[in-house]
Amino acid sequence: MTSISASFQTLRDRQQCALIPFITAGDPNLETTAEALRILDRNGADFIELGIPYSDPLADGPVIQAAATRALQKGTKLEQVLEMLHTVIPSLKAPIILFTYYNPILHRGIKPFLGKIAAAGVQGLVVPDLPLEEAEELIQTAASYGIEVILLVAPTSSQDRIEAIARQSQGFIYLVSVTGVTGIRAQIQDRVKHLITDLRSVTDKPIGVGFGISGPEQAHQVMEWGADAVIVGSAFVKRLAEGSSTQRLQAVEQLCQELKTAITQVSLQQVGSAK
Repeated sequence: MTSISASFQTLRDRQQCALIPFITAGDPNLETTAEALRILDRNGADFIELGIPYSDPLADGPVIQAAATRALQKGTKLEQVLEMLHTVIPSLKAPIILFTYYNPILHRGIKPFLGKIAAAGVQGLVVPDLPLEEAEELIQTAASYGIEVILLVAPTSSQDRIEAIARQSQGFIYLVSVTGVTGIRAQIQDRVKHLITDLRSVTDKPIGVGFGISGPEQAHQVMEWGADAVIVGSAFVKRLAEGSSTQRLQAVEQLCQELKTAITQVSLQQVGSAK
């Protein structure tokens, strides 16, 4: 099984930007989640971020909060999600990155939690409410299970903090494009371009930009600014919440294709200019 870091290196060698869709596990149900994972994998997702529903999702906006609430109301548990992943992951090319808050990890214990998600085939972990100063134990223990812990850089981070996060983050650096929570926004702020430049000055690790990217034009813009990955969440979660079961999955498939085309076009332009 190829690591997240190795997968990014392959993409870089090809001068390709990665597409990382996010969906919430269990919304509308785990059967649909499993099928959505397969559809995303077939239609251009290079990695897939899967959110574990949580009762107090501080980093999430209204769309993902609502999805988590619906999943919890239907009784979705971590163990059920991992059982589903254990079945689905062997058929996927895209590595799965689990997005979870720290309390479920603390409740189960770091080693037991990591052992369970590793056994299910998970390769990456994002914990948005775990500060850098308290992340060392999780990062080191996760490494022993072959799991890369991806840290977030906020738009308000100082240069010193950016450097510290860049040193510790594994797999790639998750650059938050907005101050606030996840959600669909009309445009990406220009300062994201400068944040990417700041990160590039201190690290050669891949940079993924997320929070607020909802469509092909924004994905295209972020790619042009030099991001190694585009992370799209609320737009996918919203499509899984509307219409019939068939319509939901068709909408996810279409958005994935549109986003992949947008960032592939930029990649092809870069390859052409390099010749």
